[in-house]
Amino acid sequence: MSRADRQAQTRERLIEVAREMFLADGYAATSLDKVAVRAGFSKGAVYSNFSGKEELCMAVLDSIHETQIQGVVAAFTLDTDLDGRIEAFAAWAREGLGRPRWTALEVEFGAIARQSPYVATELVKRHREIRAAIAQLVRQVTTEAGIADTVDADQAATALLSLGIGLGTLRSLDHTIDVAVFADTMRVLLRGWR
Repeated sequence: MSRADRQAQTRERLIEVAREMFLADGYAATSLDKVAVRAGFSKGAVYSNFSGKEELCMAVLDSIHETQIQGVVAAFTLDTDLDGRIEAFAAWAREGLGRPRWTALEVEFGAIARQSPYVATELVKRHREIRAAIAQLVRQVTTEAGIADTVDADQAATALLSLGIGLGTLRSLDHTIDVAVFADTMRVLLRGWR
């Protein structure tokens, strides 16, 4: 195994352990020392892969977002009509949207943006990337449904991401909130743009 392969494995292991710890204990309570020990590495191994705790947490959030985006893309690329895809998304959202630990970590880490220009800049960059990915998915889905000319994909992406964040936050506190409101809102938005 090459040095680069070993470093990649170390990095992935650190992200995996940090993810478990950040989700279980929170950002503030998780130290780089604790992550290194639990992962079976020295603190130097952490610093050879990440500039510090903020960058490590950003990598953890990236892994969470990647998992969420994969679920959304899987729902919206099913071989079915638009309503079927929206229903598949709603089924994913019932399980994937508003997990309390994920939401708590996002909120706790987001609060750091007030004091850290790095965190603020990186969160803005990532939200823009997520909105762009959603807009691309909206373009694909609406083109396949024959309604692309009536939908502003960028506005739809902003509205859907905002709704997802808000609904996720509410569901993290009250898991009885039905995600059907998300699917219904998608349908209304598309009808309104027709």
